[in-house]
Amino acid sequence: MTTRFTIPKLRWLIAGLLLAVTMINYADRLTVSVLVGEIRRGLSLSETDYSQIISLFLVAYAVMYGVSGYWLDRMGTRAGMAVCVCFWSVCQIFHGLAMGKWSFAACRLGLGLAEPGSFPAATKAIGEWFPAGQRAIGVGIFNTGSVIGAAVSAPLVAFLALHFGWRSAFVFTGAAGLFWVALWLMLYEPPQRNRWLGRKEAAELNLRQTAAEPPAAKESANWRDILTSRAGFMLVLARFLTDPVIYFVMFWLPAYLEKERGFSLKMIGDWVWIPWAVGGAGYVFGGWLSGRMMRGGWKLGRSRKLAMTLGAALLPLAMLAPLAPSAGLAIAAMCGVVLGHAIWVTNLMTLPADLFPPGAVAKAAGFSGMGGAIAGALANWFTGPIVAHFSYLPIFICAGLLHPFSMLLLWRFLPERCFPDKAMGNVCEIE
Repeated sequence: MTTRFTIPKLRWLIAGLLLAVTMINYADRLTVSVLVGEIRRGLSLSETDYSQIISLFLVAYAVMYGVSGYWLDRMGTRAGMAVCVCFWSVCQIFHGLAMGKWSFAACRLGLGLAEPGSFPAATKAIGEWFPAGQRAIGVGIFNTGSVIGAAVSAPLVAFLALHFGWRSAFVFTGAAGLFWVALWLMLYEPPQRNRWLGRKEAAELNLRQTAAEPPAAKESANWRDILTSRAGFMLVLARFLTDPVIYFVMFWLPAYLEKERGFSLKMIGDWVWIPWAVGGAGYVFGGWLSGRMMRGGWKLGRSRKLAMTLGAALLPLAMLAPLAPSAGLAIAAMCGVVLGHAIWVTNLMTLPADLFPPGAVAKAAGFSGMGGAIAGALANWFTGPIVAHFSYLPIFICAGLLHPFSMLLLWRFLPERCFPDKAMGNVCEIE
């Protein structure tokens, strides 16, 4: 009798694969911001050209954020994820072959169309492989990849560009995605069909799922119900007002440091990772804080909003960055900005599950993310001309004020009655 080869604790390996692809996702999108100076000189791009290219990426990203979940449900997790990563990796490689503004913009468009799909695909994979009691851990593992990817992209991309030219950085990061696809196709299938899954882990998964998972709620809502509800409108508005701040940090901080602080490409690689590393602590702390308050007896809505208020209170540090007497102090201010946004967005992205029945959570999350990406595209469209004709100061001022303003709106227009109550249920989800 032959013994079938299996991989112990396979679901944790799959969670590691999802973390890796999220790292690649963020490294690919941030390569352009790290190399903005080299790209602009190599392709003769103005600041306005750069802002238009970034806006095109974000428009494509916003459109696909809203529809990729429906598409992935039809194609399946394995094939859907593979198609997304393969497509954006090829687009990433083609950046290195671009000869001008519009060929480079076409590559960014392709990247924006494909990258959003990895997030619902990763969530589906966690749902397929992790029992209910472990799903939050699985989601937390792959989401950590966004911070790690943002942190490692600056030094890695700078090293590649300094030693092999800026085009090589796109080729290398794109090739990493194709290598990941090969591993994914080799290892991933749902548990029921996966040849690498051992009998012990299969039995463990089935037993835990049977014991832990009650029948799923059937409540659902169409997009009109969600967008016209108080909760849905406020979620979209909160993302619309605040997501442009983190997109500014992603795509414009290296350009600011080069233009206003005289940073070389090597200095960008040495310093830009620091705010993202600090932000990683914010994702963990923000989630822990609201949970700790709930365990201490605070109501769900108040706990979420107090944690978000703490995060929003750090964002005015952005206004100090352009006024700081040294580049080190400016970067320290941006650490506070990324930390505050991480605390804020960790709780904001949890609100769809808090406010809506299970059948409407994915739609609500998708629409709120779409609102944030649309706002990011609009903000980036105007950032280039403002920087070219004035300075970065107006942008930093807006970045410092948007989170506190949004928090005031949430306190005023998203009252406690919108959150679920053990006796009454959720009375604000669909109005």
